[in-house]
Amino acid sequence: MTDTVTLWRPTGQAELDLVAASGWRAWPPRLPDQPIFYPVANRWYAVKIAREWNVPAEGVGYVTRFDVDAAFLARYPVQQAGGRDVLEHWVPAEDLDEFNAHIVGPIVRDAEFRAGVDGPDLPAAWREHLAGESWLRAGFLADGTFLTVFRPDETSTVGGGLVVGVDGDGRPVVLDAATGAVTLGERRYDLAAFVTLLDR
Repeated sequence: MTDTVTLWRPTGQAELDLVAASGWRAWPPRLPDQPIFYPVANRWYAVKIAREWNVPAEGVGYVTRFDVDAAFLARYPVQQAGGRDVLEHWVPAEDLDEFNAHIVGPIVRDAEFRAGVDGPDLPAAWREHLAGESWLRAGFLADGTFLTVFRPDETSTVGGGLVVGVDGDGRPVVLDAATGAVTLGERRYDLAAFVTLLDR
């Protein structure tokens, strides 16, 4: 069995569309002004770039995750590009085809962030969350649960609560407008704790 290293890459819509067109198996060739391909070494840094760069520029930012053959990746040692956790691998554009050949398994869309939206009919705390600079539209939580969060125009009511999303099994995420409690499957959170889960 091949030893692998998990990498992340923040990306915009155009690049993600090209990855999807490859069958989620390869990164597209670099543009002439992109001499280096920069996958990053931790999810935190990828989320930061997706939310702070991609979302303001395009209204959407994605975090992708993929595994690379560890022995091959050793050719491109980790580079500290800023703070202690700002870690990247620098792969020259001309090496990208060979790099793609050493990706093990599919490239996974780990998270999708969207620009703030208004929801005038939502409870104040949830409306404030969605109106922020960026919010998690879809992605994996720390426990591995995949969640899709609804835009305000996608919400519905059920038993006095608002359905504000669904998990990967299609179970509703219900926000009790009166108490601020959020129910996700068998779990129950106060709204502040739930928002913290989404913002990790």
